[in-house]
Amino acid sequence: MTTGETFGRTIQLFLVDGKPTGLRKATIHGWTGLLFVSGASAFGDLTARAEVDRTGVYILSGPDPDKPGVTRVYIGSGNSVSERIEQSAKKRDFWETAITVTTSDDDLSKGHAEYLEARLIRVTTQAGRVTLDNGTQPDTDRRRLPEADVANMEQFLANLRIILPVIGLDMLKPQPRAVTQVAKLADDKTAEEVHFEIRHKSGVQATAVEEDGEFVVLEGSEALIGTGYVQQSYGGLKDKMIAEGALVPHAEDRMRFAKPWPFSSPSAAAAVVLDRNSNGRLEWKVRGSKLNYHEWQQAQAGGSEVTE
Repeated sequence: MTTGETFGRTIQLFLVDGKPTGLRKATIHGWTGLLFVSGASAFGDLTARAEVDRTGVYILSGPDPDKPGVTRVYIGSGNSVSERIEQSAKKRDFWETAITVTTSDDDLSKGHAEYLEARLIRVTTQAGRVTLDNGTQPDTDRRRLPEADVANMEQFLANLRIILPVIGLDMLKPQPRAVTQVAKLADDKTAEEVHFEIRHKSGVQATAVEEDGEFVVLEGSEALIGTGYVQQSYGGLKDKMIAEGALVPHAEDRMRFAKPWPFSSPSAAAAVVLDRNSNGRLEWKVRGSKLNYHEWQQAQAGGSEVTE
């Protein structure tokens, strides 16, 4: 296998009580890391597990009461994760999901756990996808670990990057380049990407790129407002974007993207741009062509190269 080549991973998800909403156990084949996930109703079952009464880290997550549509998380560590997460949960009302991270062979030391806690907080802050409830940010430099231990913990963190999104918490994923490279013009920082566009009869125009599974509408794009359509699916998302300054007034019937914004799908992006529920696979066209997103995907799957 050549350097940089990707490969598959086997993730095992076990429903402890047979219910998808109950206690869940998640592992990656060949890794000693062990995650348990629960909601409030199964929290007692989680803290009662012997595997959780070990040294490790934990995460509490739920809706941010101050920012609609945003997730708030608290990250902690302890010699007994079950004891520490119970203490943290009692102090916080926002959480709906509890995640514990220990190992199957109980080989994490206090230093390992504190290093992981500090790195999780730092990476989460850098990603900027959630609100952190932690009041302080521990310094990894104070967690003096041998060089080999640091390398092992960084590999541990790499596995957490893989498994956390699978159980529903995508807090470590870096923002797309189109979002982070703010010093460059939109076309410059996405020069290697295929650009998609919407050119609406109202005159509203929007441009987007797809990067690492996200559909990013670029700054300077426009979005209709006041169309009269009922936004059943994405109305709350548009309100969130306005509240965060991503959409700003531009004209009587439209707003402008003041910064790039990553969407979970082309349809979510099209719904915000057109102010109505939309099939983004048909609405978005490859820039400079009549090929829509769906046709472009089909061409990609067939090995055809599409140029703008």
